[in-house]
Parts: sequence; structure tokens; C-alpha cells
Amino acid sequence: MKNNLLIFTFSFFAFPAWAQSAPDFKELLDSAMVRDSNLKMQITQNKLTDLDEHKLKDIFLPTLELSGKVGYLNGTARLTSPEINLAPFINIPEGTFNNNFNVSGFSGVAKADAKMLLYSGGKVKYLKKAVEEKKKSEDILLEKTKDEVMATISKAYDQLALIHQSKKVLDESEKRLDINKKTADKALGYGLITPYDHKKIELAQATLNAKVVEYEGKKELLLTQLYILTGISKERLRMIDPVLSPVELLTAEKGIEQRAEVRALEHGIAAADYKIKAEKTWMIPKVQLMASAYYIGLYGNRIKSSENVIPAVPVLGYEGKKLDWSPNNINVFPLITAGVGFKWEIFDGKEGKHAEETAKVGKEVLQNQKEDALKKLSLNLANNQTNYDIATAQITLKAKQKELAKNALVQAEKEFRYGMSKSSQLIDAENDLEASELEYQNAIFNQRRAGIELMRATQELDITKFYLIP
Repeated sequence: MKNNLLIFTFSFFAFPAWAQSAPDFKELLDSAMVRDSNLKMQITQNKLTDLDEHKLKDIFLPTLELSGKVGYLNGTARLTSPEINLAPFINIPEGTFNNNFNVSGFSGVAKADAKMLLYSGGKVKYLKKAVEEKKKSEDILLEKTKDEVMATISKAYDQLALIHQSKKVLDESEKRLDINKKTADKALGYGLITPYDHKKIELAQATLNAKVVEYEGKKELLLTQLYILTGISKERLRMIDPVLSPVELLTAEKGIEQRAEVRALEHGIAAADYKIKAEKTWMIPKVQLMASAYYIGLYGNRIKSSENVIPAVPVLGYEGKKLDWSPNNINVFPLITAGVGFKWEIFDGKEGKHAEETAKVGKEVLQNQKEDALKKLSLNLANNQTNYDIATAQITLKAKQKELAKNALVQAEKEFRYGMSKSSQLIDAENDLEASELEYQNAIFNQRRAGIELMRATQELDITKFYLIP
């Protein structure tokens, strides 16, 4: 029971510590990938291409359309009889049988149309391939956007590491200043330095305090930036204690042909080729299967004529008979038609030809963009390789300067301690060491940035070469 209580107590206090552990670089990167607005917008935009792909896949599915209407019908048909002269047997003057037939009542019509495309002339096949190439192009551009997110998080993370390292440099400076201030206090008491020299030590301390305030402001700004990029709380971000270290000598293993822009343009050109082939099919007949079913009905109708439809017989005293018929209903169902239809645009006013030429111009534009991109990316690769080589050389130089400044400060402290130099010389040596240490850290930061850009220049950014990622 006692052991269980100890385990529970340990778990209770250990869990909050675990829950508030500092996020590693992988967590920062994964969170940024989820939150990045450009990446989300691009993924959402790419869904339209997926919809186009599904639309083309469904184009051969049959369609069924139902339509119908009900309304009041009132129509009149006029019959004008011509002259009939079959002398000597029959001679009927013109207009003898003139008559008006009127139909009125309610009508209803229902129709079902079914259609299915059988052959599109090859246009759908080529459009499918064009959409597939477009989708590949968009997926490749996602790689570029993801690399941009990596570069952004890497820069912010390294800036935070640079700020942390700057704080360590300031802390070391403060320790040395405290020791030198005690020495200055004793020297002032023994009359070895003047009050003016002593004030310079106090000024150096105030300057250092101002730098610490500046550090806190920059750190808070970087924490805010990382919070916006990742959504991770500032409490956890403050627990990060990154360290800057130079990256190993890098050289581009691939060519600029692997850049996302180039590969995306290549797939865009392939899509344009299929688009041209699709537009060329305008002159090929299209075939579809069609079927229709009709229902036609007349209700509560009255059909009547204005004149007799049965002639009068005066000899017999018969006055004739007009048509006046009111059927209960008349309907026709089913009236079915089915068959195969085709459409052949022999001449379309050059609309198909213009569409083909437009597709060719679109391909030419993409080819020009690829040629221009290759030139610019070649120059970009050379520039990034030079920047990386220079940045690597700067680390060696700044390390040497830092070593010389450290030795100079040791010598200045000895001379100040024995009254052989003034406080101004000590402060200058202290400032030189502080500046050289910060310049050394900046050189590492710049080399890492140059390394990131060099790897991005050939689309082979491997973030594991910069950070420990489990």
C-alpha cells in the first residue's frame, strides 16, 4: 500500500512536467505544416483538379432526365378547301368545305430521356491524361511549399538559438564585469585608479544591462513568431534551449533539373501536349446512345367545328351536322424511341482550330517559362554554393578572432589588476571579446542558412543534417 502511494505521488508530480516538456524541432515542424496558410490554400485549390478528374471519369455514365408539364390547351385549325373540278362528274367550287376546328381542354405531357456517351472521338481520353499531368505538377509544387515551411521554421528556431547563445555570452560578460568591478573597487580604494576610470566600469555594467533588456525583447518576439507558426503555447516554447552548431561541408548532389519548378513545368508541358491532342478531335464524330419514353394525355376536352362536317341534304330536309365531341380522355403511352446518334462537326466556324492553336500557344508559354527557370536556377545554385563556401570560411575566421580576443582580455585583466593599464583598455578588450563571440555565433547562423538554401537550390533539403529528428 505504501509503495502504491509512492508511485501515485510520483506520477502526480511527474505528469505535469512531462506534459510541459519542451517541443523538439520535429514537433515544431509538424505543427507548422498543419497550420501553414499557403500550404492549406494550395491543398484546397488542388481539390478542384481532383474534381475535374472525377468528372472526366463519370462522363461515360448514362444520364436520365425526367420532364413534364400540365396546362390548359386551346387551339384552332383552319381548313380551306380548294376547287375540285372533275367535269363532267364533279365540280366543287373553292371554299365549299371551309371549316374551323377548335380543340380546348387540359393537356399533360411527360417525358423520360436517357443518354450515354459511347465515343468522344478520343477527347475524353486525352483530357484525362492532361488532368493527370496537371495533378502531378500540383503535387510537386506542394514539395516546394513544404520546403519553404521547413526553411521558415528552421530560421526562427536558429534565431532563437542565436538569442540563447547571445544570452550566454552576456552572462559570461556579466560575471567578468562583476569580478573586474570588485578589482576596480579595491583599486579605487588604494588610489591606483581615478574615480573617472571607476565610472567607466559602471557604464559598462549599465550598457550590459541594456543589452540584456534588448535580448529579452528579441526573445519574446521570436517566441511570438513561433507561436503563430506552430500554435504551441509560449510556456512550452520558452523551455526550448537550442544550440547552434556548424553543418558539415555540403555540396549539391543533384542538378537543378530536380527543382520543383522545373519538374512541375515538365508535367505542365506534358499536360499541354494532351490538351492539344484533345482539341484536335473536334473533327472526329461523337457517338451516343439515346432512348426516350413519352406520355401524352388530354383531359376534359372538347373538339368542335364552326361548319358542318356532314353536308346538309335539302331534298330530305337534313340540315347537316357540326362536330361537337367531348371525349373523357385521350392518351398515348408508351411512345418509345431508342437508338444511336452521332454528331459530326464538319465545319464549326474554325472554333476547334482556334482552340487547338490556343493550346499550342499555352505549351509554348510553358516551354519559355522552363527555359527561363533553368537559367535563373543555374545562377541561383552557383550563388548559393558560393555563399555557403564563404559562410563556412567565415566560421574559421571568426573562431580565430574569438580566440585572439579571449587572449587579449586575459592580458588586459592582468594589466588592469596590477595597475598597468586603465579601465578603458579593459572595457575595450571586454567589448572585443563579446563582439567576437557574437560574430562567431552569427557566422554559424549564416552558414546554416546558406546550407539550407544550397540544399533547396537542387530540391534535396534534408532537415536531418541540421537537427536531431527521431
